[in-house]
Formats: sequence, C-alpha cells, structure tokens
Amino acid sequence: MREPEAEHRPVLDRREFVRLGAITTVGAAVVGSALIYDRLNPPANDVEGEASIRKLDGLSGIPSSESEDLLVRMQRELARAMAKPMEQRQWVMVIDTRKCVGCHACTIGCVAENKLPPGVVYRPVVTEEAGKFPNVQLRFTPRPCMQCDAPPCVPVCPVKATWKRKDGIVAIDYDKCIGCRYCLTACPYGARTSDFGEYYTAGVAEGVQRNDPDRPLDGARARYEELPNHEYHKKFSRAKHGSPMGNARKCHYCLHRLEEGMLPMCTTTCIGRATYFGDAADPDSLVSELIAKHRCQTLLPEKGTRPRVYYIL
Repeated sequence: MREPEAEHRPVLDRREFVRLGAITTVGAAVVGSALIYDRLNPPANDVEGEASIRKLDGLSGIPSSESEDLLVRMQRELARAMAKPMEQRQWVMVIDTRKCVGCHACTIGCVAENKLPPGVVYRPVVTEEAGKFPNVQLRFTPRPCMQCDAPPCVPVCPVKATWKRKDGIVAIDYDKCIGCRYCLTACPYGARTSDFGEYYTAGVAEGVQRNDPDRPLDGARARYEELPNHEYHKKFSRAKHGSPMGNARKCHYCLHRLEEGMLPMCTTTCIGRATYFGDAADPDSLVSELIAKHRCQTLLPEKGTRPRVYYIL
C-alpha cells in the first residue's frame, strides 16, 4: 500500500512574513472602520435600549422559578436569619465550580474589605489544569476557611484564642492570640496565614513629592494601609504594630458585614455568581435548596473535619 505523501507547507521568509503582517493590519483597519461606521450610523429599524438585550437561558443548578436576583434573595434570607438567635442559624457557603471563571474578584474583594497585608489571603482561588494537550482545560476552586464542625485548629491553641461559634463560624480573638502558629499547622486546608506586619507600599515610593500627604514618602507606608479594619466587628489598627500583627488570620465569612445585614464580600463580588451564602438551618434558603438538589462535595472529607463549605462539581 502506498504511503500518503506528507503535507508540504511553504515556509515564509522574512519578506513574505512582513508582507502578510501588513496585509493583515490593513485588513483589520478596513474592517474596524466599517464597524465604527456601522455603529455610528445604525439602520433606522435597529432596536435600542433594554429591548436590544438578548435574553439568556437560566443557569443550570439554579431553581428556574427564581423571579428575583439571587443576591437580592440571599440578602433577604440573611435578614430573616439575623432576626433569629445565634444558635438557631447555621451559616454555610456553596460554591459552584462550574461557574467559577478564575477572575479572582472574590480574592481581591476580600483583601480590600479586610485590609489584608502581603502574605495574608483569606480566599485564594486554586487553579488546576486538567487533560492532555490539545484537550486541556482549567478548573478553578475558591478555597475560603471551611468553618469546620470539627475544626482541628481549635484544640491545638494553647491560649484558647480560637473557638467555634454557635452559628458555625470559627473565630479568632486577636488580643489573645500569641502567634504560635500551631493552628496553621493543624489546618489541613491551609486556610490560615500569619500576619508578619508587612505593607504593600513600604519601600516602593522613593522620590515622591513631599507636598502629597496621600502618598508614601521615601519608602514609608501609604496612609490607606494604616487605616483600621473592622474584623469581628471591632476596630483594629496596625499603625503601632498592634493586633492583628503577629496573629493567625483567616476567613470568617465577613462576620462584621453579617452583623450589619450585608452578605460576605466574596459573595457580592463574584461576577460568575458561583458563590452562595446563607442559613442551612432554614430549609427554604437558597443554600439549602442547592445542597438538597446537588450531590455537593466537601474538601478532604477523610479528615473528619466536617466542613461547612460545599462544592458543586
């Protein structure tokens, strides 16, 4: 049997490559000009405004009967939960990994909300590459604190600075924490980090004009980095090397926001609507519906920690 002849492709020399690039550039300019002209001179029968927005099919996994924005629903359910005593509400988070686009908006929103310094991250997004070339895809897994029902970080603390609240949140008392980092070692998820007192702007602004009070001078810190944060509904200032410097730090579901009737920052900033938060003690809540409808999984169930963060795969 005669072997098929190998495909021969002409090799472009430098002159041909430059000519091809010029043709491509001119073609793109012509198309761009046509598009601009078309936008500036729309046909008379073009539909404008809200009528021009194409309606998309409902997202899988979300009840099709939803008549209100999911954030609005979760906000309403949050108000209902906060009206109950603490022991009657059980906070959980559901993350739909099918909808996470890896934008890291939740990570950045958390950093801004809690004024996190370098090296301290409450909600990293783990990126995993699956498949073999050319069939390769990326999977993204946000990983906040699991708020475990059997948290291994609690019993190892020698000063009882961390504990499990009645509403399910694992909290830290920065004023008690001695920075031994036993809890960091005990957490199988790596959800705890230590605040070593670093600043993003320290040492990067030499030569800044001295008449600009809002920018660091000769490597000093920017003023915004010394503003206090309000974690655990308290006021903590790092300006004089106070707490939480030297402490263990972790996600706490934005407890200070919950007590003001606001959802966690990661939930509100998720552009893919992949993060859901609510009261699992409420059978009518969105998180309860999602957990009941899907075969949700938790991370490292073999560790026996009983996490409160559920993943839809």
